[in-house]
Amino acid sequence: MTHAKPILDVRGLRTEFRKSRNSWFPVVNDVDFHVAAGETLAIVGESGCGKSMLAHSLLQLLPKRISRLAAGEIWLEGRNIAKLGEEQMRAVRGNEISMVFQEPMTSLNPLMKVGQQIAESILEHEGSSQDEAHRRCIDLMDLVGIPEAKVRAGQYPFELSGGMRQRIVIAIALACRPKVLIADEPTTALDVTIQAQVLELINRLKTEIGMGVILITHDLGVVAEWAQRVMVMYAGRKVEEADVETFFSGPKHPYSAALLASVPRPDAIIKGGEPEPLIEITGTVPPMDQLGPGCSFADRCSRMTDLCLTQTPQIETLSNGARVACLHAGENT
Repeated sequence: MTHAKPILDVRGLRTEFRKSRNSWFPVVNDVDFHVAAGETLAIVGESGCGKSMLAHSLLQLLPKRISRLAAGEIWLEGRNIAKLGEEQMRAVRGNEISMVFQEPMTSLNPLMKVGQQIAESILEHEGSSQDEAHRRCIDLMDLVGIPEAKVRAGQYPFELSGGMRQRIVIAIALACRPKVLIADEPTTALDVTIQAQVLELINRLKTEIGMGVILITHDLGVVAEWAQRVMVMYAGRKVEEADVETFFSGPKHPYSAALLASVPRPDAIIKGGEPEPLIEITGTVPPMDQLGPGCSFADRCSRMTDLCLTQTPQIETLSNGARVACLHAGENT
């Protein structure tokens, strides 16, 4: 794991949703992690594990009427932004921490030209003139590899391809050279060639700008190639964190091992003329408002014991440096 001083240091983060007038339940539960400059931390897990909830919690984007930051600290270069009000957070969003959302077509305003949408962030946070913002907009479009940037700046989102729209979203996120970039499934719905180009772009700009990247993804192949560390989430909790080499050499949490085992293998051994069946994780992620005592993965785990049903595992650091929340973490997976 990295020993560089973190840009972003999250400690004991707990986000809750309202269940009834006086009842709340956690969607992000006691999560710790950090990101350093020039580093990519990948966050993985099935849909419903709390990855996007964590990202939205960092930027306080969840609706206040039904959610609350119940506990924890979010340190951004020595300042706890968890204590900031809405007006102060507006100065952080898109400026110090930016986010690339999952679907570019719904992230962009269909009624505004894409150049205006990029310039809007520069005008909001840096107080530049219209001419300066427009010039910066064209430079950013060139930076993210959009051809004929001056022409494209005058087009609407529907006039661009999916790959072009994703690059526009990245340009908006990078407009103010953020300290941290959160990329939530940045390659969803893109073909393989465009996926590689988008990830290469983020990786190159990460180095040039010196920012930290939080990459939320389902694709463990992407994690292996582009991330330095990986954090696995399940039912709102962190269950494992390790550097990429340690993780892929042998994950210690049963859920992490199951995720890795379920990845399709082109070189799967063929027995009797038929390929090996795809390994799956039986069951589903439990609803966050129905979590009981004990380990939330217990009913899907092949190593479950009676103790797992009553005792909630806490994070411990193993001899290989991995941090794991499992009562059987020391056993072979």
